[in-house]
Amino acid sequence: MKFRSHHALLALACALTLTAAAQPTPKATLLALSKQDHTLAIVDPATLHVLATVPVGDDPHEVIASADGKTAYVSNYGFGAFHTLAVIDLVGQMRLPSIDLGALRGPHGLTFEQGKVWFTAEAAKAIGSYDPATQKIDWIMGIGQDRTHMIYVFPGAQRILTTNVNSATVTILNHTEGRPGGPPPGMQAGGPPPGPPPTPPGGNWELTNIPVGRGSEGFDVSPNGKEAWVANAQDGTVSVIDIAAKKVVATLQTSTRGANRLKFTPDGKYVFMTPGSALVILDAATRKEVKRLTNVHGSGGIQMQPDGARAYVACGRDNYVAVIDLKTLELVGKIDIASPDGLAWAIRH
Repeated sequence: MKFRSHHALLALACALTLTAAAQPTPKATLLALSKQDHTLAIVDPATLHVLATVPVGDDPHEVIASADGKTAYVSNYGFGAFHTLAVIDLVGQMRLPSIDLGALRGPHGLTFEQGKVWFTAEAAKAIGSYDPATQKIDWIMGIGQDRTHMIYVFPGAQRILTTNVNSATVTILNHTEGRPGGPPPGMQAGGPPPGPPPTPPGGNWELTNIPVGRGSEGFDVSPNGKEAWVANAQDGTVSVIDIAAKKVVATLQTSTRGANRLKFTPDGKYVFMTPGSALVILDAATRKEVKRLTNVHGSGGIQMQPDGARAYVACGRDNYVAVIDLKTLELVGKIDIASPDGLAWAIRH
């Protein structure tokens, strides 16, 4: 009896320890991918502690959270070798069944808009959207450019931007209104309508490819929605695009070869870039460099805290995520993650 009681008490103690160690996911959460460990870290931004890690499959590159902050989606990239999105329950801190994209291989860029997951499929030269409600891919659009890599979907999903690394272009997609139901005006039985082809009932997409610099990859849209800034990794420049005019209005000589991510601060004042050797900060108004943190070897994802207090920068070779104070523009903390890359912010509603 004593032997059994001892083991029962030990089992109870272990259970209590595990229960105590399990830390719930806070309402505001930083998500960080480890390319080395193939995991997603759930981080408490208040303490900078990793609360849990969840396996996400081979070669994770980008992560996005659903609008309600309860689910995360991770692209398994593999330069076209893979074709899945990992799905993570952020509240339960567990992996759910993956989304199989089939022939849409090489998913990379991700965003969440209008209740859907939008993704690039680099090997398929396409982008698409996945509806979690129906558990189906409900839209695909061929881009026809080489290495369609990152994606930005405007609110309402009527305008989309992508960067195409090897084509050195940015594609702007604008949705046009569809015609009302019924046959097009002038349609005669057994023959096409006169004039140009009619717009389909569901509308159409106009695609404009804008030449930028070589290695166009990381980009962001200004908070006012008027400009897109594109990091050209091979040229070490930044292309500034007037979105309404659909043209490059400035090319900035930033000496940022290798920069694969670019991000505006929430107030639109600064632009962060990660060329691998440093964290480069530009003034968005003057379009000049204001600071270069050589002690922060930013090489991947950049995430801004929504309240504008801090930025998070993946430093892959140093195995940590740097925490930057947005008032002082200085390094104020580190989060240990093995070879971090994609970062996201989740706010649970």
